[in-house]
Amino acid sequence: MDNTDLSTLGRKEVLEKSLTRYRKERDWFQMFLDALSMMPELSEEDILQQKMLTILLESKQTVLDCAENNKPFIAGYFCNAPEVFHAMDLPWYMLMETPFLAASAPYLADDIKGTEEIGLGSDLCTAIRLPIYYIETGQMPIPSAVLGLIYPCDGAPMLHQVMMHNKAWKDVPVYAADPPYTSDERAIDYFADELKRMAEFLQKHTGHSLDMKRLAQVCEDGNKTYSKWQEYNELRRAVPCPHGWSIGGPQAFAVSQCFVAGDPKCTDWFEQLVKCAEIRVNAGEGIPGVKERIRYFWFDIMPYGWIFELMPWLEEEWGAILTMDMFGNYPYTLIDTSSEEKIWKGLAKRNLIDAPMIRQARGTAENFSNDIRRIVKDYKIDCVIWPGHMGHKDGSAAGGIMRQTCRELDVPFLQIGLDLFDRAYTNPDEVKDKISKFFTSMGLG
Repeated sequence: MDNTDLSTLGRKEVLEKSLTRYRKERDWFQMFLDALSMMPELSEEDILQQKMLTILLESKQTVLDCAENNKPFIAGYFCNAPEVFHAMDLPWYMLMETPFLAASAPYLADDIKGTEEIGLGSDLCTAIRLPIYYIETGQMPIPSAVLGLIYPCDGAPMLHQVMMHNKAWKDVPVYAADPPYTSDERAIDYFADELKRMAEFLQKHTGHSLDMKRLAQVCEDGNKTYSKWQEYNELRRAVPCPHGWSIGGPQAFAVSQCFVAGDPKCTDWFEQLVKCAEIRVNAGEGIPGVKERIRYFWFDIMPYGWIFELMPWLEEEWGAILTMDMFGNYPYTLIDTSSEEKIWKGLAKRNLIDAPMIRQARGTAENFSNDIRRIVKDYKIDCVIWPGHMGHKDGSAAGGIMRQTCRELDVPFLQIGLDLFDRAYTNPDEVKDKISKFFTSMGLG
């Protein structure tokens, strides 16, 4: 927890302090990679994690190099068409990165307490509250430019307000693509124009130019990545499912969209992921040491603040396997690179309509029900769990629609009510008790 008064520091000190936490995160994941490298023999899953950590660490080290040597880099989100950043050779990091990557780190709980100590309300989504805290306490790298987010929820733009009033960030230029409400062809055309303006903004404020031939190549490399992801998700349909919560979905999302989108290293990781799944499917095996009894669809982000307390328990206690989740879902369309217009429209569709959480929470409530229908049928789902994260108020409003959809499919539906990052909001033992009673009353397991 660090609530230093930044007003007492000079600019150089503020910039140096802003990198301290980022370096700690880099070193934290480097520790895991070093541990893997010292193992005498690596399993296929170990190799998968090794490749993942290498991609993550290269991304972090590149951002640090830019910050330390006064080279342009940006901060943004996965749904800002990160293929454009890669094509422009612009390193970037995600503004909400730490709450997700820090699941295993020892400081997340203290950071949540820190948000309350500086006066942030506990009713604000923790994934937004934490980045505000990092900005206000000088624990986030100060970029050359920011790509903001004004969808899918009203909470996200609060980060813009914080930047505008923060002494160290107030001069950092911000651009936020305007999302239309609908998902028709006109909406895609409109958002494609917004992404073009985003590229112009980046060129102006970073000095990096965009070559459309390079963007086309990045999108083609990305198509290879996404094709492998689709192949992998077909393998997850197998009974028993080859992987659960610890391998697959969220990692697939992170590799494809959060570090360096459209890079051959990402495709290489997915090829290893497919290989791991194929070995188990061909052998008719599921997760080692777990007898699959319940196949559930976790319809949201995983509980990263206390993931190791809940998800292994579900497998060990109930034989409940996370067969699909919101971020592992594959609704993507490959990008047609035959013309500049089609590239921009393809990127617009992916980032306005396909990307997780954006897909469900922007637009009409049918987006929730349609995904539930498809995934329940495709993956032989036994029950749907909507964790009801306190920050996802849009989803809470659609809870009745989700429940009715599950009734029509004759699949049990559980809405919990918790904080995916703060274990103090709803104690993990309470969550376990609620899930156990649900499984028992529904005759599952």
